[in-house]
Amino acid sequence: MAGRREECLWKKHIAEQLKLRDRVQRQAFEEIIHQYNRLLEKSDLQAVLSERLQTDKYDQSRHDLSPGSDASRNDALSQEMAQMRIKHQEELTELHKKRGELAQNVIELNNQIQLKDKEIQSNEAKMLEYQQQISGLEGECRELRSQLQDLERANQTLKDEYDALQITFSALEEKLRRTTEDNQELVSRWMAEKAQEANRLNAENEKDCRRRQAKLQKELADAAKEPLPIDPDDDIEVLSEEAGGKGTGEASPNRPLSRTPSKRISQPPPGLLDSIHNMFGRRRSLNSYGSSPENAEMASGSSVDVRVPSTALHIFDAHDGEVNAVRFSPGSRLLATGGMDRRVKLWEVVSGRCEQKGALTGSNAGITSIEFDSAGSYLLAASNDFASRIWTVDDFRLRHTLTGHSGKVLAARFLLDNARIVSGSYDRTLKLWDLRSKVCMKTVFAGSSCNDIVCTEQCVMSGHFDKKVRFWDIRAESIVRELELLGRVTSLDLNPDRTELLTCSRDDLVKIIDLRTNAVRQTFTAQGFKCGSDWTRVTFSPDGSYVAAGSAEGTLFVWNVLTGKLDRTLDKGHSSAVNSVSWSPSGTFVVSVEKGSKAVLWSDM
Repeated sequence: MAGRREECLWKKHIAEQLKLRDRVQRQAFEEIIHQYNRLLEKSDLQAVLSERLQTDKYDQSRHDLSPGSDASRNDALSQEMAQMRIKHQEELTELHKKRGELAQNVIELNNQIQLKDKEIQSNEAKMLEYQQQISGLEGECRELRSQLQDLERANQTLKDEYDALQITFSALEEKLRRTTEDNQELVSRWMAEKAQEANRLNAENEKDCRRRQAKLQKELADAAKEPLPIDPDDDIEVLSEEAGGKGTGEASPNRPLSRTPSKRISQPPPGLLDSIHNMFGRRRSLNSYGSSPENAEMASGSSVDVRVPSTALHIFDAHDGEVNAVRFSPGSRLLATGGMDRRVKLWEVVSGRCEQKGALTGSNAGITSIEFDSAGSYLLAASNDFASRIWTVDDFRLRHTLTGHSGKVLAARFLLDNARIVSGSYDRTLKLWDLRSKVCMKTVFAGSSCNDIVCTEQCVMSGHFDKKVRFWDIRAESIVRELELLGRVTSLDLNPDRTELLTCSRDDLVKIIDLRTNAVRQTFTAQGFKCGSDWTRVTFSPDGSYVAAGSAEGTLFVWNVLTGKLDRTLDKGHSSAVNSVSWSPSGTFVVSVEKGSKAVLWSDM
């Protein structure tokens, strides 16, 4: 049906074009052709008249030759006929001239008609071609309209889903707000109850202390009644023991009274001293680098021979794409790198070169953070797929996958007991995980995206997008204190004694914070140093004497902590921004990784 309609339209169009050609080309020359035909007729009439005149002249001549003709009459008639012939001859010449001009015009018009016919044929061919193109374009338009309708339906579906998600998000935000308020109320109540309990315990301790003091005074009074010599170096506990249990042994002959009990009673409980000392430091009896003596010696930093890097020993392609994290094992034998290719690769440093030992797989997105446990047996990695994972280093097997965050996990760290880890996420929360039960023990809302974490025994320090460093008490789930910097915090690191905190921020400043005074002790900067991203990592040397940081222009900067001045600038290794730097616990090597795919092994060799 559509084909017949198109055929009728085509024929109608041709007929209209022919009529238009007749109106434009035929009517303009119709009068000329009509006049030309009249001239032809007139010329034919003149020819007939001339022939008739010749005939009449011939007849007249014959008549003149007959006897009795009038000579004067013949002369007049001859003159008249000569004038008429001349006149007709001029008219005939003029007509022939006009006839030639008209013939020339006719020839020119015929040529123009032929040209117009050719143009019409060419236009008709173009029209046919254009008609075909129009048909094809109409088909494409129909397909595009169909696709547009499908896209509009899909867009409407997505819009409806977005509206539903927005409503759900608003409801969840309201629920979160109410939950936060309830949590704050519960924390306040809990803190009040804890304060009451502490007051009650203090009262009981005071009563017990007074009771022990009264008992001790009574025992001293009883002992003073006995005429026995007392040694001034003996402890009163022996005396009290003898006084409490007579007959268990012989008394020393040189034993005087002592005032040691009063001094001992006035000392605070040992647990309180340990709690205060270990809030931001390590217990003296705890080995934070594992049970190995070599690791303990290396952790203390007292016997580490730190070498300030000066030469790029080995430049190699670590990953297929951006390399985000790098970390040495506690024994400095292995090196781990993590990148956007969703893998963690293990490298062994042999003769100044990094040889790949294996790859740890299982992550569904890019790796953001890496850390070994204190013994070097397990490796913890955070990734952009909202999870943290733990592998065993010996067999490259995935052991734990910790999921629960609603945003990419930017940092994850082992606590000093190696049985718990802390993770910080883009969803503005910190989570404490128990590896024995594989569950999340606590979730703390930080209020801002967490970019990096470091841990002591009972304190977690987190650096955030809102330019703040927060100090958390793990036991109380509360902020001990906050410290605000001038830029977004990208990295945190602790010195070996865990008394100083190293920070890097987007204001292109590297700072050392004294944890005992909660104040900035030193600030490092240099011309050309620029923090390249929100996850640029910096590091202390193993003895805490140097600080290494990478710049957005691919340069490695090393500052001396003792002098506070720039010690080295290494710019022959990277071609893009440096993301992370790690100093080996042995102090021999430094490794830096970049936004490209390369890693560089540095040393002073």
